[in-house]
Amino acid sequence: MTLDTEHSWSPPVRQPAKPSSGGDGSTPGPVRRNAPGLALAGIGLGLAEGVHALLPAVPMLTAAVVLGVVAAHLPGVRPFVRGRGRAGLSTAGKRLMRAGIVLLGLKLSVGDVLGLGWATVAMVFGVVLVAFFGIWWLGRKLGLPGDQPLLIATGYSICGASAISAVSGALGKEDDDERLAADVATSVALVTLCGTLAIAVLPLLHHPLGLDTVQFGRWVGAGVHDVGQVVATAQTAGPTALGEAVLVKLIRVAMLAPLVAGVAVAYGRRVRGAAGDRRQADGRRPAVVPLFLIGFLAMTALRSTGLLPAGVLDAAATAQELLLAAALFGLGTAVHLPTLARSGARTAVLGLASWVVIAAASYGGVLLTT
Repeated sequence: MTLDTEHSWSPPVRQPAKPSSGGDGSTPGPVRRNAPGLALAGIGLGLAEGVHALLPAVPMLTAAVVLGVVAAHLPGVRPFVRGRGRAGLSTAGKRLMRAGIVLLGLKLSVGDVLGLGWATVAMVFGVVLVAFFGIWWLGRKLGLPGDQPLLIATGYSICGASAISAVSGALGKEDDDERLAADVATSVALVTLCGTLAIAVLPLLHHPLGLDTVQFGRWVGAGVHDVGQVVATAQTAGPTALGEAVLVKLIRVAMLAPLVAGVAVAYGRRVRGAAGDRRQADGRRPAVVPLFLIGFLAMTALRSTGLLPAGVLDAAATAQELLLAAALFGLGTAVHLPTLARSGARTAVLGLASWVVIAAASYGGVLLTT
């Protein structure tokens, strides 16, 4: 996808952003710039919750992305999205997303991962590697533009929208990079669509593929993208399958930290190889280990201590989903459908092929280790 920044998709918000004027000078410029867009993201979050309540099969994160895309093309809302609301929507897409990723660490416990055994851990590690590099290579071969191959590979191999956003934050690009925001939104939409389809398709393959309950649960955990989609798919085979699926899925989540760190290091080298022309606006190079990733690891360590009560973990899980939904609404507003349509066929081919790659790799891995 190529974002049309010269014509209808130029972000006009940069002109009013500079003066931090507000008459009395008591309100900082960034607050005034971001408030309109953040308010719209809050409205989008409420609407996404409503859609999920009415249609439980539609994950709230998926609804948030779709509503963001709709808002970006609605005649009455579109000028606001591209004008006054752009700064706040960009902030939601990046800052709120990073906060959600930090809280995602509370879903992971080192003890839970080790309890599955090293063979299963090694299997999931292998599936992640095969899926990530295979999908990335295929995306580049298909000629997908920008960072889409990297982001789609990340979403399929790790944990859907959360992983896509985490890796996008490790690229060290500007907070208001419109091209990156559009690539993220497109990748999230594709991954969540295929993950949602898995809820209906994978249970139909449970018995034809000769999988017992434990194997089915592990296959779902290794091959379905988002945690919520894993739960929805695995619960069709009972509590045993659900437990296995969630634990295997959490191993995949654990792979997020080394993957993001690797992307950050690789991107840093690319910056240095380009003689610094991709440095941030203030001249700093991107951090080797992003701060939000450190927060993710810190939350995982805290969860592993067993000191946090169930109520705190439940509240954190709710806050994480709300933050990610608001962020994904913001990212969805960066999608330009006419431009997306021009690369839609290639994107659809990659999405379906990626689904086959990770399903096949996880199926083979489960058969080898159970």
